[in-house]
Amino acid sequence: MARVPLRALTFAAIGLVAGCALRQSALRPAELPAQAKADPARFVVITVRNQPQPAVATPGSTPRGYAAGGVYGVGASARSVTRSLERDYRLHEVSAWPIESLRVNCIVMRLPDLTARATVIAQLARDARVESVEPLNQFTTETATPQDAPTETPPAPLRKRTYLPLQLNLRELGVLQAHKLSQGAAVRIAIVDTGVDYQHPDLRGRIVARRNFVAGDDFADDRHGTEVAGLIAATADDGQGLLGVAPKSRLIALKACWPLPENAAEAACNSFTLAQALEAAITARADVVNLSLAGPPDPLLARLIDYGMQHGIIYVGAVPPDSSGHSDTFPIDVPGVLGVQSAEDAAAATRHLLAPGHGILTLAPGGHYDFASGSSLATAEVTGIVALLLADGRRLPAPRVEQILTDSSRQFATPGGTLTSVNACAAVAHAMARTGCRGMDPPSTRSPVRPFAVAHTDP
Repeated sequence: MARVPLRALTFAAIGLVAGCALRQSALRPAELPAQAKADPARFVVITVRNQPQPAVATPGSTPRGYAAGGVYGVGASARSVTRSLERDYRLHEVSAWPIESLRVNCIVMRLPDLTARATVIAQLARDARVESVEPLNQFTTETATPQDAPTETPPAPLRKRTYLPLQLNLRELGVLQAHKLSQGAAVRIAIVDTGVDYQHPDLRGRIVARRNFVAGDDFADDRHGTEVAGLIAATADDGQGLLGVAPKSRLIALKACWPLPENAAEAACNSFTLAQALEAAITARADVVNLSLAGPPDPLLARLIDYGMQHGIIYVGAVPPDSSGHSDTFPIDVPGVLGVQSAEDAAAATRHLLAPGHGILTLAPGGHYDFASGSSLATAEVTGIVALLLADGRRLPAPRVEQILTDSSRQFATPGGTLTSVNACAAVAHAMARTGCRGMDPPSTRSPVRPFAVAHTDP
């Protein structure tokens, strides 16, 4: 009988564990009403203490009809408290979901008409029955859309070709030389974002699990998540297609954001969908979580990240371009999250990690390729480099990873000026106590402004 390689069995086991964990982790909450997206100011998020209680298996109560035995459910006391809060404050429950890691039941409530949200939140915060209360916050992805970007994607899929000469960010990041030392093998990366084109040829075999927390929304046609996934883990088979920073990593695609109708390259999320995705990343035992998004401080989401950090997860988050180095936006306001900013947008005295973020070639839905810009892309690049550092079971705490990336950052010259960026080869060499990488990658040859057009020309 033919022997199956040990590494193949390991990767198969990783996918099985992640997939099963996502399917069985929790009951599926009711879909939020359309008003929660259009007017989130009319909603609040409340948590009440919840004693663990196995859920009762009822038709349609669990994802894909799986039996609910052993799944963390809602206790009678939590249900009773929720009903009393609805009655006492004239609230209306629109969805609820038990968060196992925090031992709470999370409820989205609609406010009564003509009631100020701040007043209700202040009253609930003083109520001993309430574990926490906050607004239903909204967040956006951090991708810029240039004025000269194409307005639509060509209808026919583009033929594969060699795109490596157009991936100037790989040279600037020292990725090609870093791949001689590490390609991110066995590292599980959760992408909390929009959906991902999991059928894209360059992502074949990379996505081991996926889940959609935006009910009624598509998954594979989403642009932003596909762009992020491509930068992290795209695989250029035989030199054809796009090469990601960590092409041997494994992706867990968690859709918590929906594309905006006025611009499919941008997306929005809220506290409730993000909380579900962050909990799913914990359950799936992700090593790294990519958060290419930003928004207001959110105590509930911060608690979930804190819990994940305590269990060894490293979080990488986007810095908005107009933040001026401040850290008062989620997720970079959470201590321990690695904040990443586009090198082109950073102030001279920024304390965040930097990576190229303008005119980056990446994947687009439908088997396509395109250029994009924003700190979302820089964040994905750094997430990929973190995977290179953690490959093959290496364990490094987040502060150590941040220190390595900071100490190994390099400057490179462009026609638009000198930029500073993390450097994959120098970081991996430092972590593995190998010799340095100076002079191993050719200098960048990018133009001051990269073209924003579909990256395909006939040979």
